[in-house]
Amino acid sequence: MGKTAKVLRDNIPEIMDLWQHQVIKDVAAAKDANAIALFDQLPNIIMDIADLMERSDIMTDINVDKKYSEILDNSVTHGRHRATTEYYTVEQVVHEYIILHRILSKYISSHGGYDQQMSDLLKYVIETSILKSVGAFSLAIQEMQEKLIGTLAHDIRNPLAAAQLSLEMMEQDKTGKWAEKTRKAAQRSVKKAIDLIEGLMNGITVKAGEGMMLHFENTDLIKDIKWVCEESKEVYTNEINLECEIEKIDGIFDSTAIRRLLENLIGNAVKYGLAKSPITISIIDEEDAVEIKVHNYGNPIPEAKQEQIFKFMGSAKKDKKSVSGSWGMGLTLAQIVAEAHGGDINLVSDKIKGTTFIITLIKNFNELGKKRAKLSFVVENI
Repeated sequence: MGKTAKVLRDNIPEIMDLWQHQVIKDVAAAKDANAIALFDQLPNIIMDIADLMERSDIMTDINVDKKYSEILDNSVTHGRHRATTEYYTVEQVVHEYIILHRILSKYISSHGGYDQQMSDLLKYVIETSILKSVGAFSLAIQEMQEKLIGTLAHDIRNPLAAAQLSLEMMEQDKTGKWAEKTRKAAQRSVKKAIDLIEGLMNGITVKAGEGMMLHFENTDLIKDIKWVCEESKEVYTNEINLECEIEKIDGIFDSTAIRRLLENLIGNAVKYGLAKSPITISIIDEEDAVEIKVHNYGNPIPEAKQEQIFKFMGSAKKDKKSVSGSWGMGLTLAQIVAEAHGGDINLVSDKIKGTTFIITLIKNFNELGKKRAKLSFVVENI
């Protein structure tokens, strides 16, 4: 089957064009994808199938063949990538492979290379590829749900702990001097916890390519930033400095999400920064965008790990000692919120200047109302 293998290798672009045309026609989620994202690992799978064809006895020990293992690895990566693409479902992932099987069969047949051995090979490879890809797709969706729900559940503990502390202070305040202040603090914390619980419930229904539900409204961003800074001063012993000469920044934002983003970054700065060193939040107002910086002194994040720290899904192989895990899931939330506002989040960290997280938000990127954030994270399979 060496001749057929060469036909496949030499005509991958044409085969992929045929596949793309049929997939866009039949698979709803594929209609808005560009060719590079749509093809993903499939050209590699076709190349590996061609390599398998050059074996004299293909099916005897295919399960230990290196090229067959590469096909399965590529199928896993394909499934995980599809999990970060909006609107894909298990059925649509399967449908893509069925179409690939049909296209390959017809193409090989039209070039006179289709026989029973070829049929058995394609059927076996495509069926096992489907199993691996669907399994990876489902596991990736589960991981997304766990990380989003874990982030929300983690954040719920903070306001509940603050509310409990306020109630305990009320009990110990025999004079009633602090009663009103602690009552308001407890009330504020409980309200925050209730808002987060709504987000937790929304996180349970995550689908492919989706993040948390956000609620965009016309709001003054400075008001929310000042609120977080003042509350942080009550919680932490570190000095919290706000560098902002701007009175008001109007735009379409999700206030709750941005407050949580800032709370998490300040919390990380306290936890991983130099003990009792000042934490500085600075605001830069541009015409269409806002830049928020959170800075702390302390041990820097190694340069080799700085690119890894924002990865949402990470490797298909779970790493209990991952960088992002050590920094808490607040960075997952920060990435989602920043990108949902049309912006991004970056990191600068060295021994002398300390660590600064830089968040950019576009003021009017979104329309008013509720919508789910998209997940555009790179998913690795290493």
